[in-house]
Amino acid sequence: MNRKPLWEQIVQQLEMRSAELGLAILQHIKLVAISMGIAIVIGVALGIAVSRIRKLEAPVIGTASTLQTIPSLALLGFMIPLFGIGEKPAIIALFLYSLLPIIRNTYAGIAGVDKSVIEAATGMGMTNAQILFRIQLPLAFSVIMAGIRTSAVINVGTATLAAFIGAGGLGDFIFLGISRSMDALVLIGAVPAALLALLLDFLLGRLERAVAPKGLKM
Repeated sequence: MNRKPLWEQIVQQLEMRSAELGLAILQHIKLVAISMGIAIVIGVALGIAVSRIRKLEAPVIGTASTLQTIPSLALLGFMIPLFGIGEKPAIIALFLYSLLPIIRNTYAGIAGVDKSVIEAATGMGMTNAQILFRIQLPLAFSVIMAGIRTSAVINVGTATLAAFIGAGGLGDFIFLGISRSMDALVLIGAVPAALLALLLDFLLGRLERAVAPKGLKM
């Protein structure tokens, strides 16, 4: 019996699984949003700490780099004995995997601010906290956002693997399609994940341009 063309298989699967797909997309967004929110808060804080206390650079960035080199599926696997299966271990693993670009870019952005600007601010009587929040962070904003955008794109892709530990998301369709040798199922999981990554990168880029100080906008 002749197989249907791929596009017909995709349409058929979408008709059959539209509700499941909608829930999977929402679950995928949830995993990414929670893990990225935590990673941004902690990653920026660690980047600031490293820029202030240089002795922290090697242990903090070194640890984040080590976590980044662990294969994402292996990192998810490490979470199972510690936290079981489901959303919690997936969010923790995604959070850890997202830290490095944010920490590194926050540190690089702050460290890259012209020293003459810092000296001028100090001469005006500004405190360290005022210099950080009024000068260094605004000037480093574009570099920090580049790290966040990189981290977010990585996170969306890695989140597809969270299905392996029962966290749901678009990975469910991809792995189900692989197990059943159904390209249509693989695609209705993979294509939305790719589009989600592109959309997130676009939205963060727009946010960067909207929030950046006027004098720094291109």
